[in-house]
Amino acid sequence: MKDVLVTCPPMLGQIGLFMDFAAERGLKLHPAQVTQTLSEEELQALLPGYDGWIIGDDPASRAVFAAGQAGRLKAAVKWGIGVDNVDFAACKELGIPIINTPQMFGAEVADVATGFVIGLARELFLIDRGVRAGGWPKPAGISLGGRTAGVIGLGDIGRNVVTRMQALGMRVIGYDPGVDGDAGIAGLERSAWPERVGECDFLIFTCALNARNRHMLDAAVLEQCMAGVRIVNVARGPLIDEAALIAALQSGHVHSAGLDVFEIEPLPAHSPLRGMERCIFGSHNGSNTVDAVIRASRKAIDCMAEYLNSPR
Repeated sequence: MKDVLVTCPPMLGQIGLFMDFAAERGLKLHPAQVTQTLSEEELQALLPGYDGWIIGDDPASRAVFAAGQAGRLKAAVKWGIGVDNVDFAACKELGIPIINTPQMFGAEVADVATGFVIGLARELFLIDRGVRAGGWPKPAGISLGGRTAGVIGLGDIGRNVVTRMQALGMRVIGYDPGVDGDAGIAGLERSAWPERVGECDFLIFTCALNARNRHMLDAAVLEQCMAGVRIVNVARGPLIDEAALIAALQSGHVHSAGLDVFEIEPLPAHSPLRGMERCIFGSHNGSNTVDAVIRASRKAIDCMAEYLNSPR
């Protein structure tokens, strides 16, 4: 049996479902004790004792992989889509094969984005809080039909978001320098970021994070947005300059935000965002359904088995 460390929280939440599946492929899964991510120091201490690593959003740095390679580590799989936390160049140099599991839960994350959009439009979160507190609030929301959504990122998640927004009767402007034309979706308008953000009632972030788009929504772009814009982020926290977003929320220029991800996770106790009542927060949990976790975890295990059971 090859020993595989698992540090991905959604997979850990259902780890019992995968033990036999992995064992049939010659793998023994070892669940880490982790809430969101382990530190570099913790990983450097742990990894040398394992043949494989199924990675969550942990800091999978050169130093971490080097420590693992100095021990038993022979392969890694990044669970899920996002790979901004993984040093793939280091893996190549160290001879550690690695892959991610793309197109596993675009629909699930898009469902969360849609929930945020509807919740922000109708202020359902304020109604819920008010009723729980003994009140009977009736805030006037906005209708979604005829409104405009800007969707930033037209990969699997983004395309699923576009079709859902169109089903709600919304006009959609898509932003993605790596995708040509209408991305195969009739009626999708295209623009280059940040052109036309002033037309958007909602900005929905679904793109991968890289060195070029960090803080792509900053104070300068927010100034171009219409007053009362609503922001949704189901991608990566650092796409948004949180300090600029907080200032825009405080001024009222941004009406509200639905954030499943943050610049620092878990969201620090002292973050001013916690005081923003007109916001909905998630816990970087957009992909976490029973069905999607099973799908992605089995794919990760199959990839790991192929790496570890192949002659090298």
